[in-house]
Amino acid sequence: MFRRGLFYTYLTIYLKHFLGLSVTATALFATIPMIFNVVLQRYVWGVLSDKYQKRRSLIVWGEFLAGIGTVVVWYLHLIPDNKLISGYVIIAGLSGIEIFWSMSNIGWTALISDIYKKGSRVSVMGKLESLGGVGRFFGILAGGLLYDKFGLAYSGWGFYKGSLFFLSAGIMIISIFPMFLIPEGGIKKTNVKENNQTLTGDFNSSIFIIFIIAMGLIHFGRNSIAVTLAQYLTLKSGLNLSSLILSHVVNIKSIAIIIFGITSGWAAKKAGNNNYLIIASSAAALSLIVLGVTESFFWICIASFLMGFSEVAILASSYELASQLIPPDRRGQLFSIFNATLFLSWGMAGTFISGPTIDFLIAKGSLETYAYKVSFNIAAGMTISGILLLIYLIQLLKNKTLDQTTITI
Repeated sequence: MFRRGLFYTYLTIYLKHFLGLSVTATALFATIPMIFNVVLQRYVWGVLSDKYQKRRSLIVWGEFLAGIGTVVVWYLHLIPDNKLISGYVIIAGLSGIEIFWSMSNIGWTALISDIYKKGSRVSVMGKLESLGGVGRFFGILAGGLLYDKFGLAYSGWGFYKGSLFFLSAGIMIISIFPMFLIPEGGIKKTNVKENNQTLTGDFNSSIFIIFIIAMGLIHFGRNSIAVTLAQYLTLKSGLNLSSLILSHVVNIKSIAIIIFGITSGWAAKKAGNNNYLIIASSAAALSLIVLGVTESFFWICIASFLMGFSEVAILASSYELASQLIPPDRRGQLFSIFNATLFLSWGMAGTFISGPTIDFLIAKGSLETYAYKVSFNIAAGMTISGILLLIYLIQLLKNKTLDQTTITI
């Protein structure tokens, strides 16, 4: 999470303001790589993970090779004389790196369900997100300082000279070592059934599909601004925040992640995991509405806090629900589909929704700030539609449980 905060918070600014890509084009750095990621998770690493029940090995090799690839991408993007081409080189390079990151993504997702039992996973995920929030906080702060060399150089210096690439790669290599202290993971073929855990034969594909669509709408809504928000906050015609001030605003989200990550397990038990997921998704929609109706620095900070709460709560509670719906012997393949709703939302929502909306409105003569705010309101509407479908799904699950109880009696 240190690496993600360090690298991706400022990459969108580098691509747009330094290399000159359009808003839609900048979103491609998340869209194309994430397509590579989810396809490989589903059809390569997820299949191999289920066949050989290997989890930790995928994480270790994935992070190691991605670290090396990050340095290579920095070198390659310096070769073209044209800045626009350099931007597309970064996008292509990150797509190649996702071949390795997809190994790590499916590895840790399945590993947590292997190690922890039903009911405890939301707490575990919350605590991991909280710890990740600490890493994200310092990563964003470090990125804000290095992006313009502590204010002593031009904006974009950290990427162009390689500091952000090198530090990101180094963190990935270092993160490998703690992984050798945990189990390989996987399940024994003779012990597939867990306490109250779904069996392959009991797997309800219709309910799972509804769940995936609901989470897709929620993630695509709230993450459609993932690429564009930093651009909006640094607009010269808007708030015109410096990279350091931007890091402080974004880190309000990190603080919320740290706080609510610790309490997610307790809150989910008090409210009920499914209810907690609805509350968190509603907070995400509210944060988007706030961004869409005001340019107040104070309320933008409030929205950042709401985004932090909603992110950690949605990730923890949706993971708990997914782990209950997915059979143990199919975790590699089905968790890859669950992951796809999140990973694709980081880029595709920006490429096909917010990016074109912003570019179209600006081309028609609208103010830049207005164009961005319209995209925030569209994102809020999409998130709300996902919440409504999620409420319908939860009601289906309640009815299914009631029917099973009646049959048992």
